[in-house]
Amino acid sequence: MIQAVIVDVDDTLCLTEAVCFDLENEVLTAMGRDPMSRAVHLATWGEPLLDAMLKRSPGVDLDRFAMTYRQVLRRYVADGRLDEIAPENLHALDQIVLDGRTVMLLTSRTESEVEHMLVPDHVLAQRVSAVYHADNTRFRKPDPRAFDELLAATGLDPEQCVYVGDSPGDAQASGGAGLHFIACLQSGVRKREDFDVRHVSAFIHTFSELVDVVRRLDAARLPPSSRTAEYEPSP
Repeated sequence: MIQAVIVDVDDTLCLTEAVCFDLENEVLTAMGRDPMSRAVHLATWGEPLLDAMLKRSPGVDLDRFAMTYRQVLRRYVADGRLDEIAPENLHALDQIVLDGRTVMLLTSRTESEVEHMLVPDHVLAQRVSAVYHADNTRFRKPDPRAFDELLAATGLDPEQCVYVGDSPGDAQASGGAGLHFIACLQSGVRKREDFDVRHVSAFIHTFSELVDVVRRLDAARLPPSSRTAEYEPSP
């Protein structure tokens, strides 16, 4: 039985790429640096933020960027511009829990980038049992070892877990670790041809489709490596 559904944050649970592009350029402008192009942002989307910023703004002072970023991030969150979770996505999480499965988050963000989602009164508090991020895991996606701490803490076998994310790196990490992987295409940033389908159990076009797809995967009772043929990408 599939016991755990593990969810990526950016452009999966929340649609964030466009907002992060604005946020990061606001930080660069505050530092007196030229803004990046959208093409550069898209090309590096999914990488850990500070790693990506070396490509988005070569020569940037990462310590100063991180300090300024935290200040602007808090304002964006307070204004409701970043990390707002759609009601239908929360409903999907509720249905997954009602099906008897555990919901967890696994993201490449740092703790400071997710701390606002970890407070006791956040909408995820009663829905998500654990959050794994760059500061409580040793490895980062696309390294399959990004799931090591989660699997060790839960005692689950990889085939008992589903990871849902939006990037080829997400697929590579979960496929390499032996998890089922569901690719969420809702943001429109990536298309199904961007993925190595050997790592993909199913594609979804909206996050709310996740509930039904997980049920179908569970009912089939096949190992992750057998999924792709049965769940071909939708047109």
